[in-house]
Amino acid sequence: MDSSYLTKKYRYTILSVAIFLFGLIIYLPVPEGLTSDGKKALAIFVLCVIFWVSHVIPLMITSLLAIILFPLMGVLPADKTYSLFGNQAVFFILGAFILASSVTRTGLSNRMALIFLKWFGHSPKILLLGVIALSAFFSFWMSEHAVAAMMFPIVVAISASLELKPTKSNYGKALFFGMAWGCVIGGVATFLGGARAPLAVGILRDVTGESIGFIKWALAALPTVISMLAVTYLLLIFLFPAEIKDVKRARILLINRTACIGRMKRDEWSIGILMVVTIFSWICFGEKFGLANIALAAVVIAFVFKLLRWKEVEEDVNWGLILMYGGAICLGFAMGKTGATRWLVDITLLGSIQSPFVLIMMISLVAIFLTEAISNTAVVALLMPITIGLAIDFSIDPVITTLAVAVPSGLAFILPMGTPAVAIAYSSGFIKPGDAFKGGIILKIAAWMLFNIFAYFYWPILGLGL
Repeated sequence: MDSSYLTKKYRYTILSVAIFLFGLIIYLPVPEGLTSDGKKALAIFVLCVIFWVSHVIPLMITSLLAIILFPLMGVLPADKTYSLFGNQAVFFILGAFILASSVTRTGLSNRMALIFLKWFGHSPKILLLGVIALSAFFSFWMSEHAVAAMMFPIVVAISASLELKPTKSNYGKALFFGMAWGCVIGGVATFLGGARAPLAVGILRDVTGESIGFIKWALAALPTVISMLAVTYLLLIFLFPAEIKDVKRARILLINRTACIGRMKRDEWSIGILMVVTIFSWICFGEKFGLANIALAAVVIAFVFKLLRWKEVEEDVNWGLILMYGGAICLGFAMGKTGATRWLVDITLLGSIQSPFVLIMMISLVAIFLTEAISNTAVVALLMPITIGLAIDFSIDPVITTLAVAVPSGLAFILPMGTPAVAIAYSSGFIKPGDAFKGGIILKIAAWMLFNIFAYFYWPILGLGL
């Protein structure tokens, strides 16, 4: 049977089911404990979740649909609905994307990668460590997607210089997994590695009025990140023992490439200084001036000194994702304001859990496995309204449940739909699904265990006690 026919049939089936459930929830009597507006918000929530999971329409269009439906159905006033689209988190994400574009366009990121890897080109194990560490470090400060795209051609060139055979070379598999998994793990360390963290904080701020700063987030996540990088390195050495004894040819390649790009240009120096000052400002003054204000100020400075061109920004920034975040924040606010979140908590098994720590374990477990099936931003949009309600019921700091959703939801190691970093690694031709599952499931379990160990023993030191 024609695959296009099956795809079309699947699409229409999902659309029909989603619309049917939406209509059913709207026209059923209002359940006990739920308001009429809460029922409408729940119907919109169910509709969006189905579309996010199935991908029958793009994520950003689903978010636009939510923004349209809330005022049309009288759940939220139109001015409030559209004002949520201007949330600080959205503008922080926009600023971070534009700054990442400047680092890539000037060639600064490529130069740093080549120089850094040149230092590690002394043995197969050390070179692998360099790929993992560099991918993770860059993902602290740039979108993990952009880092994977930047690292990919470098790792491809290294593989070619070593004459590694796709699907057959253990060392080739280790290099591409190291690149992808390094990006994924490093991406949860700060607000800058991916938009899931600013999105979660944006929903938290709009629903509860609370927030979490740049430093506190990094301090909470870093022990898990550092531990997982060590686990990843040891796992790749164990699962994919290198079939080569030296990487001299790769080292020569990196030395030659570094020499070819010449001395640092003015634009590279300028962007490098601007990024250092911006990161320092986020760390030291983020709470006082706002992360979004600092990001946008840096963007303005970059344009004033002609370090960026708008044409390049238009090409590099994923504008659709900006739309997606605005809709997700709006959805989370509406679910909380109408009481739909609390009602969901009351009818789920999570609401019957007695221990706050067991609750955190369950939230992180759902988040870390759900992110393999749908995008991590969709996981945040789905779980944040529910977990904030749980935090209120358990009288625990909602910042804790926010971290329990946002950090594990960024750890997609197995399937390409979980994160573009893994999808990019798949495109190399070196990786097979069986290899990804074998290593990824071990990393999943290790990440979940380590995250909860640090949440229980380490977070109270930061004032995040359960």
